Amino acid sequence: MPELPECEAARRRIANGALHRTIEGFSLGEVSHVELPSKTERARLIGTQFTRTHRHGKYIFAGSNNGPWLHIHLGMAGSIRVTDAGDDLPDYVRFSVNFEGGNQLHFRDPRKFGLVRLIDSVEDFIAEKDLGPDALEIGDNAFAETIGKSRGAIKSALLSQKKLAGVGNLWADEALYQTGIDPERKGDTLTSDQVRELYKSVRSILQAVVDTDATYSKLPEDWLIHHRADGDDCTRCDGTITKKTVGGRTSYHCPGHQAGA
Repeated sequence: MPELPECEAARRRIANGALHRTIEGFSLGEVSHVELPSKTERARLIGTQFTRTHRHGKYIFAGSNNGPWLHIHLGMAGSIRVTDAGDDLPDYVRFSVNFEGGNQLHFRDPRKFGLVRLIDSVEDFIAEKDLGPDALEIGDNAFAETIGKSRGAIKSALLSQKKLAGVGNLWADEALYQTGIDPERKGDTLTSDQVRELYKSVRSILQAVVDTDATYSKLPEDWLIHHRADGDDCTRCDGTITKKTVGGRTSYHCPGHQAGA
């Protein structure tokens, strides 16, 4: 599932290729089971331009100072493409914004779990969703308060979008692997040094993935992302990667160096 880095890569594609272009219409692909703006909502965007983009956690926004905004959620396998006039149409396109001159912004969604909505205020949307601070923006004190004082499993706390917006299964496992913390460890049993190290790890991991435009092959070979298989060798000790369920989510960790409570 796309997490913060994939969503940031998508936001950058919009910012680099779809701003300050006049919207002249829309095209719809095979859209059954895909939530998209209505014809009336789409009409509000005709003749306007996207002048700004924003991302909060896993949510992507394109709009202007006065709105409205197009809100995109990538779901399980969605992505964004921007094409020039004459380019071939990507596959699995469900929704396209057509700009004057022939350029297009495409929302691809092979599995049809994503959505596109029209909203008037990004701030109101974030408040209504009760989203926590963005994982790349949260400060160390706020992280310690929301994550470090959690009474449940630390993995579950990292995945809670109401506590920390943007972290999903892959990068929660990666951060815990790199800091040597068992995913079932209770947040409020961590030392202040462990919480501080986890905070730095989450931020540095997400930023590193963002810097590659979410191209996993460019990430260091000793990261867990390249060894997410039950029985694989740990890259940090002589242990073995083990799969278990934490809070209903499949987790990969190394019992050898990820200490429990």
